Amino acid sequence: MTGRLFVGLMSGTSIDAVDCALLDCTGDRVSLLATHEHAIPGDLRQRIADISHCGTAEIERMGALDRELGQLFAAAALHLLEQTGTSTARVSAIGSHGQTIRHRPASAAGDSPAFTLQIGDPNTIAEVTGITTVADFRRRDIAAGGEGAPLAPAFHTAAFAAPHNNRAIVNIGGISNATLLRGMALEQGFDTGPGNTLLDHWVRRHRGQACDLDGRWAASATVHQGLLDTLLSHTYFDLTGPRSTGKEAFNLDWLDQVLRAHPQAEPGDIQATLAQFTVESIARGIASAGIDVDQVYVCGGGAHNADLMDRLRARLAPAKVDTTAALGMNPDWVEAAAFAWLAQRTLDGLAGNAPAVTGAAGMRILGGVFAGSLND
Repeated sequence: MTGRLFVGLMSGTSIDAVDCALLDCTGDRVSLLATHEHAIPGDLRQRIADISHCGTAEIERMGALDRELGQLFAAAALHLLEQTGTSTARVSAIGSHGQTIRHRPASAAGDSPAFTLQIGDPNTIAEVTGITTVADFRRRDIAAGGEGAPLAPAFHTAAFAAPHNNRAIVNIGGISNATLLRGMALEQGFDTGPGNTLLDHWVRRHRGQACDLDGRWAASATVHQGLLDTLLSHTYFDLTGPRSTGKEAFNLDWLDQVLRAHPQAEPGDIQATLAQFTVESIARGIASAGIDVDQVYVCGGGAHNADLMDRLRARLAPAKVDTTAALGMNPDWVEAAAFAWLAQRTLDGLAGNAPAVTGAAGMRILGGVFAGSLND
């Protein structure tokens, strides 16, 4: 391999795996060279889920998890390099998003200080791999008055913007976010609301499955309009401008509270309604930007949900709806690729945030740099 290589590491709210991407960031060119999905053991997943809520001995548990996840992220990066035959010496840096365990941005903090917290010790990643690691991307944007998220829109602009096309790049992970591009310009970006998180929780509770494969259960049932209207009354959808959210706002406890007003709703119909909820919140978010979008490209796990994609096509017509594969990048790896790109920006002394998206006071170089092994 030639060029300037970076590794991106990403673990999202679903906590299902560490996504690893190897990128060539030579000049203005961004090329996805290789990928690897590194499993997170079930017991570790549960401990991460547990610490994402208030509990006892949080500092002790977080400290141990921070180191353990650092080891896991390092192993994921090394596995990717091994399977591609890439020497660690060839990699300029690893960009690690880490694992979010709290996200309380300004739009949700009220009178309390805004903060965001990702774990997965970058010191450990740098020590185990010997590769310079860039991490803790979100907190500088928070410090500058921003939401700290989403950060991918700047990368979406670099990778997917095209002259004379108004595009929306929609990531449907646990939480969904949208990037609005008018030609080559980034106009807006924000979290639209839940993506897969409620769908996954509901099907796990009622069918013992990790996900609703292809959205088949949702597709077989009927949307409960009254429930959909109640879901869409969440206060998050009253916000405008820079905004972000997370499982702190959209979770199973919240859904259970909503369902008390609709006791006759059948489980299958609830699944269909949750799918339409995801689609409707995305569609309303795009419409709120005031841009006549003619192309919508989806990435993240939701790109594989046939029912969600069909619902998006119906709701967003006449806009063309496809996945980012049509633009040359597999939808599974866009987020991991974004953090490889952000690492390159940091090393080059370039801003990685987009104030139009996060609401930060200005452009900021994101993340801390943790040096790799020194030559003897």
